Amino acid sequence: MKKIFIYLATFSVAGFFYLGVAAQRGAQTAVAQTKAAQTTVDWPAGKGTVGRLVLGMKADEALFRRVEMVKNASVRTCLRDADPVFMLRVGTRDLVSQNGWNIFFDKVPLKPYKNYTVKLVKGGVKVMRRRARTIVRIGVMETVDTAVFRGWLEITLYHGAPLFNVAAVLHTERDSTAILYDAGLVSREAGWDSVSYYTTDEVRHSVTLPDSVVPQAVKYRAIAAVAGNGALENGALAGNGALAVFPAPHQYFYPLDEAFNLKFVWYSRNGIGIRQDPEGDHRYVPWFNAPPGTLQRCGFFCLMGTGAGVLDSVRKYTHDDAYVRLPGYRTYASHFHNEFISKVVLAGKPIPEDPSFKQVFRRMGVDMVHLAEFHGPGHPRGPDSLRLRELRALFEQCRRLSDTAFLLMPGEEPNEFFGGHWLAFFPKPVYWVMSRKPGEEFETKDPVYGNVYRVGDTTDMLRLLEKESGLAWTAHPRTKGSTGYPDRYRDAGFFRSDRWLGAAWKALPADLSQPRLGLRVLDLLDNMNNWGLHKQVSAEADIFTIEPENEMYAHMNVNYLRMGRLPAFDTGWRAVLDTLRKGKFFSTTGEVLIPSFEVGRDSQVRFSLQWTFPLQFAEIISGDGTKVYRQRIDLDDTEPFGSREWRVQVDLRGRKWVRIEVWDVAANGAFTQTYWRD
Repeated sequence: MKKIFIYLATFSVAGFFYLGVAAQRGAQTAVAQTKAAQTTVDWPAGKGTVGRLVLGMKADEALFRRVEMVKNASVRTCLRDADPVFMLRVGTRDLVSQNGWNIFFDKVPLKPYKNYTVKLVKGGVKVMRRRARTIVRIGVMETVDTAVFRGWLEITLYHGAPLFNVAAVLHTERDSTAILYDAGLVSREAGWDSVSYYTTDEVRHSVTLPDSVVPQAVKYRAIAAVAGNGALENGALAGNGALAVFPAPHQYFYPLDEAFNLKFVWYSRNGIGIRQDPEGDHRYVPWFNAPPGTLQRCGFFCLMGTGAGVLDSVRKYTHDDAYVRLPGYRTYASHFHNEFISKVVLAGKPIPEDPSFKQVFRRMGVDMVHLAEFHGPGHPRGPDSLRLRELRALFEQCRRLSDTAFLLMPGEEPNEFFGGHWLAFFPKPVYWVMSRKPGEEFETKDPVYGNVYRVGDTTDMLRLLEKESGLAWTAHPRTKGSTGYPDRYRDAGFFRSDRWLGAAWKALPADLSQPRLGLRVLDLLDNMNNWGLHKQVSAEADIFTIEPENEMYAHMNVNYLRMGRLPAFDTGWRAVLDTLRKGKFFSTTGEVLIPSFEVGRDSQVRFSLQWTFPLQFAEIISGDGTKVYRQRIDLDDTEPFGSREWRVQVDLRGRKWVRIEVWDVAANGAFTQTYWRD
């Protein structure tokens, strides 16, 4: 038996050290060996278990001969004689008419596109060890018939868990390209009894395998197959192994205006996997960017377990699709166009006591929600008889639906006066009309509504924000209806005032070659910092329909605001706006938390993290007013479900500001607001 060379890479960052120990460090070694064109890789899978990958390297045999969990004398087979499969859709990106690669208003499926099977030519095997990862790189992968995309297969084994990722790493030289991919595992024999998944109403369901492929709407984006061959333990049957397949919980979902559940998994007698609907929500469907020369990681995760219960193990990686409690923080989400007031209340329909959208937010652990009503419906410019009635209905319903554990705050996306799209946020109900005719007063007293403001231009709008202590910020900056903003008004008085918070972050556009999400806005934050403006960037959802059956978590994000008691609706929520304005919060997709972040006078950056998926890297980002500096800390020594504190010595000479980002192996992440050194 011949040993395969394990490449051991070590990484260090000068001047940083750990405080505490990551959870479940486990064994630190992986072993690979080959015999008769068969490669076996063992890795420490946590709790005394060894994960085993047996790869068949002959052209006529399955790649995954066996995938097993081994503990003492027990061997539980979770997958047998199966191949990874990938189907790539290749379309054309519109880079000319709008905003280059930052485009959202694109309809890729309406233009000619082609479906390609991606074929694996096995070739050689390279096994690399990077601290708590073992990476297996195999052969050549390319699109069949025409090698439009070409690359390799990469399997990443995560130490400390029975978790691995299978990815086709592909690149193209074609410009203006957008892609989607479906992927999964296809068995060469009837190795599974059934498949299991959670229905959208959160009921675990098992079905026997049909001959044809079935797309399925599920909760938690996961599907599991249960092996039929059981496992041998000291010569006796010990129960069936199982394998769950699921995508990266956020990166796999290209941005849409809706969060409809578009049947993101598939199954058949021969296989299971993940899929994308090329038509999306039938509005603007931009797919994924695939710029020439970039390495697009078209992958999926696999988790081994026992029976259908493996799905519950998958759920832990996203906290059951919810935002967990963090002492000293409250969760806040913004930019929702559910139009409950226009479509239900003012339409004269029965008003539910506990509407479904509130149930969704409470189920997800969102404490505070900032709406963006009347984005299309409604009469923001008047007449007064309609506008003021609409605002009163909004305020009454927000008051009714708020309680001691949930605060629903009114808000709008006015898109008047300043340029581009922006959100307005007041610390209490404010009656205002987005027009002022010649001769009309800016502020009047109404016997029914009290103070009523009429806004006719930029000066009026800033005056209203100042008088009522409101905030405004750029929605979806540098894309959609804010293409070119806030850059075009960066020198304007309203933008430089303390009433303009900054901008909002969302994972838009999507690019599978990037290890992080939403670079468009993170780059803007650094630009604003170097402009010398103390601005903030909060996470936004920008979603219309909010229902329990939707795939909300994939399209959501949240802000953790450092504050104590939840404000009461009737006393106002100025504390929320003050916390945002002071930058006392971090934003996250949910899997990575940053409970603390400090910059000492000695230029030591201290921060603590909590996570579910293994972490990939942290980056300390700073600037001097001209340049942006990045110091990367590789975190590939982390295992799943950990917490740790870091102290990092950073050269901050001449730097005016500092912030951090943290990203995991599924491109889930979190970022802080900016610490100013002046």
